[in-house]
Amino acid sequence: MPAKKILILDGHPAENSLSRIFAQTYADAAIAKGHEVRMVHLSDLQFDHDFGQGNYEDFKPLEPVLEQVLQDIEWSEHLVLTTPMWWGGLPAKLKGLIDRTFIPGRTFDTRNTTKIGIPAPMLTGRTARVILTSDTPSWFMRLIYRQALLRQLRDQVLGFVGFKPTRFTYFAGASYPKPGSVERWIGKVARMGAAAL
Repeated sequence: MPAKKILILDGHPAENSLSRIFAQTYADAAIAKGHEVRMVHLSDLQFDHDFGQGNYEDFKPLEPVLEQVLQDIEWSEHLVLTTPMWWGGLPAKLKGLIDRTFIPGRTFDTRNTTKIGIPAPMLTGRTARVILTSDTPSWFMRLIYRQALLRQLRDQVLGFVGFKPTRFTYFAGASYPKPGSVERWIGKVARMGAAAL
């Protein structure tokens, strides 16, 4: 398998978390197989989370840490995002990073549209993997919540800017995992990292 350029974004705002463990596990396994890996820990980044006035004509200049994240995204061929689900969505700081860095002219093109009339994605040719932790049982996530966060990330965020396909790994019961669960999860993440999936 040819080596891939992989960006791993640990999207948990805390320094110590399952998300960070999964990010490091994936990185170690991918590096061992010869892939080129860059890693970003959300907890290390200091930036203004607020997009501001919410228009594309006069948005805030990116802080140097956000510019580096965006350059790493542009460099990558495969993005791995590890994050918890909080209140049915992403942690506020991670959402702020997306709001600030997924900007027109770099990630999507408002001057050109697709056949269905939406801005053209500028990050095509890339794939993504989201490793999501939650306390919501997987059956409840599927049947009651209808995988809302997964669909949002796949279609309205990552897919919108060109990442296709986006694959998901969902680990439920993360706050109080059953004995042996974390070890099994780590093993699964290691296998994905070795395969660069």
